[in-house]
Amino acid sequence: MNLKQLRAFLAVAQHLSFVQAGERLHLSQPALSLAIKSLEDDLGGALLTRTTRSVALTPEGETLLPLARQLLADWDNTEELLRQHFTLQLGKVSIAAMPSFAGNRLPEALKRFRDRHPKVNVAVHDVINEQVLEMVRHRRVELGIGFEPESTQSLVFIPFYTDRFVAVVPADSALSERPQVTWGELLAHDFITLQRPSAVRLLLEADLHEQHGKLAVAFESHQLSTVGRMVACGLGVSAVPSLCIEQMQELGARCVPLEAPRIERRIGLMHLADHKLSAAAQALQEVLIACASG
Repeated sequence: MNLKQLRAFLAVAQHLSFVQAGERLHLSQPALSLAIKSLEDDLGGALLTRTTRSVALTPEGETLLPLARQLLADWDNTEELLRQHFTLQLGKVSIAAMPSFAGNRLPEALKRFRDRHPKVNVAVHDVINEQVLEMVRHRRVELGIGFEPESTQSLVFIPFYTDRFVAVVPADSALSERPQVTWGELLAHDFITLQRPSAVRLLLEADLHEQHGKLAVAFESHQLSTVGRMVACGLGVSAVPSLCIEQMQELGARCVPLEAPRIERRIGLMHLADHKLSAAAQALQEVLIACASG
């Protein structure tokens, strides 16, 4: 069976008239008769009985009628649903973002996206950088935001900006009044950072090892907000990407430029190179890029 045959059968069955059915479907009588005959041939028997004055359903036609109604309704609903997805009247998109971005820059972009496409649902996965890569590569999300991966094989990476690490110190610390501090000065205090395998922790350990040896950690947490509160309460100092400055200050800590060495990484958007993004994901990508460019 095909849609043309089912629509022809349903029109004739509802009107019990080839003339009225042809007018409704804008089909000629020969074309309508051929569609019905093809359907009957495909199914192996008569669905309608015809005389010069009337048309009636056979028992098999009576059986097909409610099924044809449901099949065509399902098809029309599917067409409409997909049309709404393509025009962003409906839809869903999933994105994974590392916490430092998810908690600071992402909400602004989502607000702009929501204003444009209020019917599209966005699922946000706030996960560490390694999980962002994993979720993108395993197609659990369409878009990911994180540090530029060492290998971009199979990925498209769109850089947003280069972010540098800044020192996070208590508000009453002498370091908070400095125009900048060095890593040597910062590490003279108890150091607080994220737990492994956080990308922030791994980047710091890798970039500091040559000049400062193994990173001595006094306190560690899975959450940046907890790190910020620990610093604000005077338990020690930390270092975070500069996009977290506002969050750290809201928690009561202060941020100071950090040198010797300057640690910085590109942050951007990534998705699978061989995967065609959905209409919703493409629209969200456009908003994210626009927000990143100012």
